[in-house]
Amino acid sequence: MKVIVIGGGPGGYVAALKAAILGAETILVEKDQVGGTCLNRGCIPTKSFLQSADCLNQVVNAGRFGVMSGTAVMDYAIVLERKNQLVKQLVGGVGFLLKKRGVKVIRGIGKLAGERSVSVVTEDGNEQTLTADAVILATGSKPVAADAFHYDGIHVITSDEALRLEKLPDSMVILGGGVIGCEFGQFFRKMGCKVTIVELAGRILPMEDTDASTLLAKALKKDGIDILTGTKVDAVTACGGTVSVLLSDGKTLEAEKMLVSIGRKPLTEGIGLEEAGLAIKKGKILVDEKMQTSVDGCYAIGDIVDSPALAHVASREAVVAVENIMGRDSVMTYHAVPRCVYTHPEIACVGMTEDRAKEKGIACQIGRFNMAGLGKAMVMGETSGFVKVIADEASCLIGAVMAGPHVTDMVSELAVAVQLGLSVRQLGSVIHPHPTIAEAVMEAVHDIGGEAVHSF
Repeated sequence: MKVIVIGGGPGGYVAALKAAILGAETILVEKDQVGGTCLNRGCIPTKSFLQSADCLNQVVNAGRFGVMSGTAVMDYAIVLERKNQLVKQLVGGVGFLLKKRGVKVIRGIGKLAGERSVSVVTEDGNEQTLTADAVILATGSKPVAADAFHYDGIHVITSDEALRLEKLPDSMVILGGGVIGCEFGQFFRKMGCKVTIVELAGRILPMEDTDASTLLAKALKKDGIDILTGTKVDAVTACGGTVSVLLSDGKTLEAEKMLVSIGRKPLTEGIGLEEAGLAIKKGKILVDEKMQTSVDGCYAIGDIVDSPALAHVASREAVVAVENIMGRDSVMTYHAVPRCVYTHPEIACVGMTEDRAKEKGIACQIGRFNMAGLGKAMVMGETSGFVKVIADEASCLIGAVMAGPHVTDMVSELAVAVQLGLSVRQLGSVIHPHPTIAEAVMEAVHDIGGEAVHSF
């Protein structure tokens, strides 16, 4: 069996490694660095920035714990260098794994060239055509930078440029209060930058739980971030090192930079979709539950298909696609996808939110436990947050939302519960260690029956 993968992000490189592990001759075509957006311009570098901001926060508040640390000073040059070194190390690690598994990596631009064939233009300009038993498309996405905002990569930037800034701006307007906008906003504010977030919807994180959105908004405002919701940007002008942003209410904001974080666009142009006859809808490639496209032997995964644009989703889709190529019967499901926001406090969700369940007419049961009632949270000085679990009429868990310390690490427990359709009683019978933040999950589940021992 021979498999060709186009794109080396968290979907593509995982597909290549999985195919090689299962015994396929595997070729990975990547035009840039392996690891894709997630490793080079997304998940990892942003979390490196946020870890530096979190470390600063701990030092600033160390006095509460009896640690007299003096005045904390953030050196952005070191923060930037640390981020670059982490990315370099991880990219090298992926390259090592590919080599160890015998995956042939071709640097170049790949596109479909017919049934089960790929045309590749390499770095030196040479073109070659490869054939295989199966092709996996994993070309990813790029930030949306609408022409209306006069994106130039200097004054008006996207997350790509924000991660490469050699000098911290004094002020920044962030268009979009989703995950990217909130994470970058908090980091730049903690670095001393004046930050204003402008969100068209009525609240930040508009697609997530209302309670979590409200809690995070309070935290960001406490950090000194101005948040303007229900507000549209009518015009943007960049002149003399300043960006002028005209809002729908007639007010004007001025800042050194404007960060556009309003979504991502799938990279499907120029990869031969039309020529190969692949079915497309609204710019996304249509696939079945096995990740196969409308063309036999051609699979698509990640941001180019209609699924949550998350690295871990792409990686799972990669495994499902490869397993089907290699003769296994594997099906992709999306009802228990964890969704994480790495702000302070962290936000983590899985499955349905309370709002979504009610929209679908589900007579849901809600259990909740606040971090303020948790011994470990009090010890940590992190009592702002909660765990909320959502169960259906049959008392099966269908969703959860968490806010507080380490919840992005804890959400996997609830992802398992939602994925397997565990009942409130089943999860509630699991012994959780004390003292831990994870006890909040147990208490929230017990709260559905009104039996949370430590609820007040």
